[in-house]
Amino acid sequence: MEIDDAVLTVTEREAAKIEWPLNRAIIKIFLGMAIVILLTLASRVAYLNVIKGSDYSEMARRNSLRAQTIPAPRGIIYDRFGKQLARNTPRMDLILIPADIPDDPVKEEAMKTLLLSTFALESETTEAIFQRLDRKSFQPLLVKERVSQEETLLFLSRSRELPGIRLYKTTERDYTDSLIFSHILGYDGKIRKEELAEHPDYLLTDSIGKQGIEKSYEAFLRGRNGFQQAEVDALGDVKSELGIVQPVAGSDLILNIDADLQKKLFDSLQELLEKKGLKQAAAIALDPQSGAVRALVSLPGFDNNLFAQGISLREYQAIVNDPAQPLFNRAISGEYPPGSTIKPVLAAAALTENIVNEHTQIESRGGIKVGNFFFGDWKAHGFTDIRRALAVSSDVFFYSVGGGYGGVSGLGMERMKTYENLFGYGTITGIDMPAESSGLIPDAKWKQDKIGERWYIGDDYHAAIGQGFVTATPLQILNSVAAIANGGTLYAPRVVSQIRSADGTATPVPVEIIRKNFIDQDILRIVREGMRAAVMDSKGTAQSLKTLPVAVAGKTGTAEFGGNKNTHGWFVSFAPYENPSLAMIVLVEGQGEEGYNAVPITKNVYNWYFSRPEVSDK
Repeated sequence: MEIDDAVLTVTEREAAKIEWPLNRAIIKIFLGMAIVILLTLASRVAYLNVIKGSDYSEMARRNSLRAQTIPAPRGIIYDRFGKQLARNTPRMDLILIPADIPDDPVKEEAMKTLLLSTFALESETTEAIFQRLDRKSFQPLLVKERVSQEETLLFLSRSRELPGIRLYKTTERDYTDSLIFSHILGYDGKIRKEELAEHPDYLLTDSIGKQGIEKSYEAFLRGRNGFQQAEVDALGDVKSELGIVQPVAGSDLILNIDADLQKKLFDSLQELLEKKGLKQAAAIALDPQSGAVRALVSLPGFDNNLFAQGISLREYQAIVNDPAQPLFNRAISGEYPPGSTIKPVLAAAALTENIVNEHTQIESRGGIKVGNFFFGDWKAHGFTDIRRALAVSSDVFFYSVGGGYGGVSGLGMERMKTYENLFGYGTITGIDMPAESSGLIPDAKWKQDKIGERWYIGDDYHAAIGQGFVTATPLQILNSVAAIANGGTLYAPRVVSQIRSADGTATPVPVEIIRKNFIDQDILRIVREGMRAAVMDSKGTAQSLKTLPVAVAGKTGTAEFGGNKNTHGWFVSFAPYENPSLAMIVLVEGQGEEGYNAVPITKNVYNWYFSRPEVSDK
């Protein structure tokens, strides 16, 4: 009661000190601001939890859980008898995980300095890697291949100062007798960024086949990478392992290649080139009954271990600038005038078209004259029938059956081309290797379109002896003769015999027939007899092969190139004559006389091959 009385008896001035009424406008402003703030916070919480919740949850999970790749071992490559030609050896690489690199310029510069003091790296390379970082990416980038043991130990002592930098256990290829098998096997190497477009399932740390069998059978050799699920900390270091999926090794390849035959052929050619001061040659051997490639040599070769295990810029430039082109596979990619090696095909065509029969005699007096032009023979052979024309390699005989002369009407280019195409000229053979060339069988339209000239009778004559515009690869020539040897079946050559998966299941690579029965058997018999006469005739071009332990049939050839009377020497053959198991071609670039160098090489290799005790088991 006393309090109430006091309130009632205060003066107006005293009452003002006791009560200060708030302005309603101010209250509304404060209330509005509070509501806006609360609504903003509520909407932000809703956005983060409802709309972006799954994204941030996934980001958090990825930051704490990481799948680390375990590279799959590449498939091993063996020869037909189980000799290992390509294997894997362990290796340590240095990689970088962009998402784990601190987004701080000061820390980044410190990392670069530490990296350069820890590993043998070029500052320009390191700078380029950091400049293209996508800091949201977990895709590893390769920083350095083949980290040394010393570098590894030094890195382990500094790893906490290098977040996002990792050591990566992988393997590299080790090729046996790399110079000898380089053009068959090729090599593998780290995938390039531009190659990822064709192989989106690869990582930048993966290797991929670049040439040869390594490239053409990449899908089988590669295998399937595994991964390790692990929990990582903020620096990307593994805190605990949560599980592992083991990699699946790539499939092994068992080749049709006979490693010892390959070495013999390579060594024989190499010795000849060194003795004669020559640089380039090629040779192929295959089974004419199946198209299985037994050997494939291109000289000069190259060391494919350099490419698989890290080639220096100096070494690479030395190879690519070598005028002998060691990276060029002459056996399947080289396009040369086939010279007289094409004559067996022309003989089959002439007999089939009744241009001549097996008894027709054509005289060679050293050449023929048409108008003001003279088309020479390499010597005067006198009268020859088709068998002897093959044996002594009479150009006049084939001028006549190709372009026509005297009483012989001639095939003409269109018919020559038809039969040459049937025997595989002018198109790839389909060998299971990359970069095969198709050669060229020209015709009147081609010449008009390409050169702007019409076709002349002289073009027929040149084409009939494998000169002029005609080109072929050594493999095409050999494959055509293999079809003659086996009775008329043209096979697609195969280097690989079987693909053996990681579980041990072996799948044969099927034999592929391009065509068969396209030439009468009697006609092929006559052609084979002419090729046998090249060895047995007293004036045959390959008489030195008479002393071999098996009967051989073959055809020599000389092809001019470069317009300076330079010549390539050929010899294509098969043995044993009655039941051939091996067909072979030898090309020596830049030699002087017909078959002068190619025939002795063939003799040396056949003598060794058919004298081996195990040859009967092939």
